[in-house]
Amino acid sequence: MDQQVYKIDFVFGKNGMMRYISHLDLMRLFTRASRRAQLPVKISEGFSPHPKISVKRALKLGLSSDAEEASMALTSRILPKDFMEKLQSQLPEGIEVKSVNYESRVG
Repeated sequence: MDQQVYKIDFVFGKNGMMRYISHLDLMRLFTRASRRAQLPVKISEGFSPHPKISVKRALKLGLSSDAEEASMALTSRILPKDFMEKLQSQLPEGIEVKSVNYESRVG
């Protein structure tokens, strides 16, 4: 079953105590936050399905950043402003979504 997929890119900051969170825990954090925010995240197919979320570079443990890049594949298009507000409302202090934009329609 083919489904439309929309790739949304976002930039986030990782500061304060969140700079001590590992890359794997950061991925879990985004997965849980997107589920709680009820975002239409695309789930991979196969034996071990998981949300299609990626962080472009793994930041070393203990370092802060205001310009980390990530993307999510969505099953339906939502406004970037709504995406940012919903996701940010579920993220802990120290992780802040800075900007959001659609790359393109993938499928």
